[in-house]
Amino acid sequence: MGGRLIQVTSPFANCGASRTDEGCSEALKQVKNPYFLGDEPALTQSSGWVDAWTSQPSVYAVAATSTADVVAAIDFARDHNLRLVVKGGGHSYQGTSNAPDSLLVWTRHMNSVTLHDSFVAQGCAGTQAPQPAVTVGAGAMWADAYDAVTTRGGRYVQGGGCRTVGVAGLVQSGGFGSWSKRYGTAAAGLLEAELVTADGKARVVNACTHSDLFWAIKGGGGGSLGVITRLTLRTRELPEFFGAMLATIQASSDDTYRALIGKAVSFYHSDLFNAHWGEKMTFRRDNVLDISMLFQGLNEQQVHDIWAPFFDFVRAHPADYSLTKGPMVLSLPAQRFWDAEFLQQHVPGVVKFDDRAGAPAQHAYWAENQGEAGQLLHGYQSAWLPAALLEPTRQPALVDAVFASSRHWNWALHFNKGLAGAAPEEIAAARNTATNPGVLDAFALAIIASEGPPAFPGMPGAEPDLAQARREARRISSAMDELMKVAPGAGAYVSESDYFQPHWQTAYWGTNYPRLAAVKRKYDPHGLFFVHNGVGSEEWSTDGFTRVT
Repeated sequence: MGGRLIQVTSPFANCGASRTDEGCSEALKQVKNPYFLGDEPALTQSSGWVDAWTSQPSVYAVAATSTADVVAAIDFARDHNLRLVVKGGGHSYQGTSNAPDSLLVWTRHMNSVTLHDSFVAQGCAGTQAPQPAVTVGAGAMWADAYDAVTTRGGRYVQGGGCRTVGVAGLVQSGGFGSWSKRYGTAAAGLLEAELVTADGKARVVNACTHSDLFWAIKGGGGGSLGVITRLTLRTRELPEFFGAMLATIQASSDDTYRALIGKAVSFYHSDLFNAHWGEKMTFRRDNVLDISMLFQGLNEQQVHDIWAPFFDFVRAHPADYSLTKGPMVLSLPAQRFWDAEFLQQHVPGVVKFDDRAGAPAQHAYWAENQGEAGQLLHGYQSAWLPAALLEPTRQPALVDAVFASSRHWNWALHFNKGLAGAAPEEIAAARNTATNPGVLDAFALAIIASEGPPAFPGMPGAEPDLAQARREARRISSAMDELMKVAPGAGAYVSESDYFQPHWQTAYWGTNYPRLAAVKRKYDPHGLFFVHNGVGSEEWSTDGFTRVT
């Protein structure tokens, strides 16, 4: 491997009872820096999930810099019957990018980003029109992609909202950006990929070559079908503005809060259920509504005008509601939305920087995402809510469910993670992916979750309150039960869902699962690639070491 095979040791391994070890001290200092976590092959972006999994390093890692490195790792793992793990960004809530006693294919250093003015997929000449695109290595993060495509290139590529998420992992899981109702999913924007399959062959896959495998990696989940080494995604024209509308409203009682929820639901349906809007509304147990919506293609005055009727309602009832924050509209030139230095100057505090020596200037992260760095998950559940619930006759039942759910736990509607309301061409493109077809008819993804501070093995003072974590997990289940009363059988998003998801094949992929399973059998008949609740994992023990069927 030319020195690229490395023995993996956690920086917390030598902490002991003190923090005097240099590696331990640096890890404790940087444990809330997501770039540091990604740069450590022994660590993951979450430290685990109570009663589910714990972040543990592989024994060895191939620090891949080329496709040939990935081929060597796969051939060795296959020939010697080793448990294989793949990690790019390491953001898996399910713990799929780590496993003890394993060989890790670590793609972090394969992070090149190349722009194309007129890309045509291999073998598609004459059937596919040239179009602007970007090719990214498997280890690139969205911070790298946005810097090249938008800040320096003046275009847009559909990707994740979190800047430190890996491009390859997000695309393979479907991939929702802040404005999915305008730009569809990241998977739908995939034009071509190179991946190494279980037989050690590097294959170029697209709509014209290995089209079955190409379809499967567009939303079929990472780590089950092969190791992606590079991807090419279409790019789009930028709108003039990207921006945010932020507000927090406190209701005076349960009854007034229920009325506020009703107003928010009806207002969303009438004025926000379109391609301009994304992100979320959060419903809290203390009768607070947090609004954190992002927009595209609108200017500041247009946003104020759109929201005026809603806030007129709030102000017209001063005894019932108080605005504790905002409303505040932030409108930015779209080309500067991911420009970290511009943001620091014009919106102080919205981003934090990787403060290590030599860190690239674009390696900043949203300040509100810092809480996720190293988090120990207590529980996490999601469900796609069908757009039919927004119909006037169905809204009262939806409002009742939202209110009842908020009595158990704080949770959010992520409107950008449902494609109902998107342009027909974006829905058609997403239909040609492996993602659960239920997303096409969903107006939002409900996410209910809780977490605690980092608790990596060996980390001094990392002693989670297990009793509290389990109580919170039960509350999350109760909150989701209320939503399931109006959306029975709703699917879940594979990247953001319950580790203990029942009937996960149907929940994650719906009617697409049999086709995915057939692709898995074709390209990985012996099950080299295993991830928790991944395609074909029902044939293996829960740790992926023993075949059971």
